[in-house]
Amino acid sequence: MKAMNDLIKRIIREKGLGSPDQLAKMVLQDATIKAFLTKHQANLSAAQITASLPVLYEFYSQKQQSNPVMAGYEPQLFLAGSVIQIKYLKTAKQLAAEQERRVKRNVQLVNLPLKLRQVNLYDLDRTPDRLTALTKVSQFLAVYQQGQAPKGLYLSGDFGVGKTYILAGLANAVAKLEKRVVFLHVPTFIASLASHFADNSLQAEIKRVAETDVLILDDIGAETLSQWSRDDVLGVILQVRMDNSLPTFFSSNLDLTSLESHFAETKDAIDPVKAARLMARVRFLAEEVVVSGPNRRN
Repeated sequence: MKAMNDLIKRIIREKGLGSPDQLAKMVLQDATIKAFLTKHQANLSAAQITASLPVLYEFYSQKQQSNPVMAGYEPQLFLAGSVIQIKYLKTAKQLAAEQERRVKRNVQLVNLPLKLRQVNLYDLDRTPDRLTALTKVSQFLAVYQQGQAPKGLYLSGDFGVGKTYILAGLANAVAKLEKRVVFLHVPTFIASLASHFADNSLQAEIKRVAETDVLILDDIGAETLSQWSRDDVLGVILQVRMDNSLPTFFSSNLDLTSLESHFAETKDAIDPVKAARLMARVRFLAEEVVVSGPNRRN
C-alpha cells in the first residue's frame, strides 16, 4: 500500500494536482469512469477504487489528450478479478483505415488507372442503359458472398458507356469480402507478355491470373493476338477458370459473335476451330449483357 500511495503522490506532484482528494474528485467525476464504477460497484470497495486511481488517471488523461504513441487506439477499462485495469482497442477510424488497406491489397490492377480503386458500385448512375448490368452484378455479389461461385458477366457495348467502371465497382466490392481480384487490361497484358521471358516469370504470371478468386478481363477483343497468345495464354487461363468454376468477367466493344471472329484471325493464320474452342470457355464462364448509353468520356 505504501508503494501505491507513493505512486499517487508522484502523479499529484508531477501533474500539479494539489492533493489526493483533488485527484480523486477530478478522475471520479468523469462520466465514463462513473458509469464503469457504477456497473461494477458490487465487486469494488472504496479501498480498491483508491488503489486504482493511477489506472483511472491514465484512462482519464488519454481521453483528454491522446498519447501520439497510441494513435489509432482508445482506452477501455475492465475488471480483472477485483483489480481495475486498462486496455487499448483500435478505434473505428483505425479499423476502417485497415479495412481500406486490405481492400486495396486484394485488388490487383494490371495496366489500369489507379482511380478505379475509388469506384463504389453503389455510387454509379443507375440509368436505364446500365440497369440490367448493375442488377446482375448485385445479384452476383449476393450469391458469391454466400460461398457460391455463380457465372460471371460479359459486358459488351460501345466506347465510354461505363463497362470498366461497373467492373471496377464489382472488383472493389469483392475485395471487401476478403477475396483476391485481378483486374487487367487485356491488350496491354498481351503486349507485355514478352517482358516475362527474360526472368522466366511467364508461367508464374499466367498462374497468378488464372487462379485468382475473381478475374476481370477488360477490353478483350481489342488486343492483337498470335496463335500462341490466344491458345497458350488466354486459352490456358480460361481453361483453368472453367475447370475450377472461378468467377470471370469481361468487358468488350465486341459482342460474342464478333469476338469469335476476332479470335479466329491471328497474326499467323485463320483458325475458326480454335476460336470456337476458346469461345466455348467464354460462354461457359459468362453471360452477355449489353451496356448502352452515351459516351461518358466526352
